Amino acid sequence: MTQLQSQGVEDSAKRGLTGSLGVTAIVFMVVAAASPLTVIGGAAPLGILIGNGIGFPSLYAISAVILLLFSVGLAAMTRHVPKPGAFFTYVGYGLGRSTGLASAWLAMLTYTTIQVSVHAYVGYILSITLESLGGPVVPWWVFSLTVIALVGILGFRHIDLSSKVLGVLLVAEVGIVIALVIAVVATGGEEGLSLAPFEPANVVSGSPGVGLMFAIAAFIGFEATAIFRDEAKDPDKTIPRATYAAVIGIGIFYTVSSWALIMAWGPNGVIDVVAEDPGTFIITTMARYLGVIGEVGVNILLITAMFACVLSFHNVVTRYQHSMANAGVLPDRLANVHAKHLSPHVSSLVQTVTAAVLIIIFASLGLDPVLQVFTWFAGVATLAIAVLMAITSLAVIVYFAKTKSDRRVWNTVIAPALGFIGLVTAAALVIAYFPIMVGDADAEGAPVFGGVSWFLLSLIVIFPAIGYIQASWIKNKRPAAYVKLTDSIAG
Repeated sequence: MTQLQSQGVEDSAKRGLTGSLGVTAIVFMVVAAASPLTVIGGAAPLGILIGNGIGFPSLYAISAVILLLFSVGLAAMTRHVPKPGAFFTYVGYGLGRSTGLASAWLAMLTYTTIQVSVHAYVGYILSITLESLGGPVVPWWVFSLTVIALVGILGFRHIDLSSKVLGVLLVAEVGIVIALVIAVVATGGEEGLSLAPFEPANVVSGSPGVGLMFAIAAFIGFEATAIFRDEAKDPDKTIPRATYAAVIGIGIFYTVSSWALIMAWGPNGVIDVVAEDPGTFIITTMARYLGVIGEVGVNILLITAMFACVLSFHNVVTRYQHSMANAGVLPDRLANVHAKHLSPHVSSLVQTVTAAVLIIIFASLGLDPVLQVFTWFAGVATLAIAVLMAITSLAVIVYFAKTKSDRRVWNTVIAPALGFIGLVTAAALVIAYFPIMVGDADAEGAPVFGGVSWFLLSLIVIFPAIGYIQASWIKNKRPAAYVKLTDSIAG
């Protein structure tokens, strides 16, 4: 067990942040880091193919409603918790330090798995891009490891994409997708425009649990609005508004964009087109409606979008590890800060090695980078974040019931409760359809919970269990440090 160092918990100096960020600025940064083109080009085709088919766009709208209800309680919590930020902070204040630490470990699993899944996808895109340009056939994992190394170098040296770079990428990503939507609407699509994706029969067709997994995954990162509280112009108003705007904006954009993808090929033909190669579906669609400029443009932007995405998640996980090391729940060396670069360089290096080892293992097993690595581990991340948000909703209700610090019933009871019900239902659906997503089947080909399903699902249990075990050890061995545990990790 890691030795809990008192200086990391009790004596570390904290520096506050100040600023005057408005709603637009915060939403811009959060959505840019979320990389919308990665969702539309990477996840949406898979949601159509192995999810609920042409009814997939409706799941973005359903997810947005669930997360909007969740956001009401989240926004209320940010006004009262002295160290607002990640979910585990709110869970710690609402449900206790042990559950807070368990949630921190669950968050680690979430961001590590989503990062590795995108690493596999970007490796695949780079591989087929080189081949399409007449270059040699290079395995996807070679490019994945190259990107991991580049991200690792930037993380080690504390170099992040600036808000200006992210802003340019966001405008370009959203712009090219909107151009596609306009082109599809203007031409009437393949079979004419319709609302078939929103018909109830289509919404529940196929495997809606798998589709819901891809839909909820698209919103991972919106909660980062709370992290900017200390830099916001008027935190009590700016953060709630930014959170709502991010969820609503993301929901509308993804719903309309995925609808356009289906209209582009028609409800009767889109699944066959996606099945040919889901990894290049967005490129093929752009080529058909926007010509060579659209094809080349989206190819380049898809690569840059995924790179920005993995760099963002790398930095998130690196700082999680660094904070947890400061609290004594990870090895002390992970808390080290580079003398020159002022970066959590050891934590960054560990995360780089972790990602590289996982990619090597997946390549050795012969896993498909899109249908297996990306799909499986995006599934794990989505289930983990759904559970984490459900726990957070419960924490909000319990916190305000105990403190009576906010008596708004809608904000502190009703909305969080509805969000909790929606998230638990979503998690249950994802679990129910998990064998279909990972391809577990019996001798007759019927979906069944097999080894892959049980292994991946067990991660959702193992990681929080580590947190509970550590919390128990800290409580018994260092009770004074246990009292400050939640704030130490959040700090």
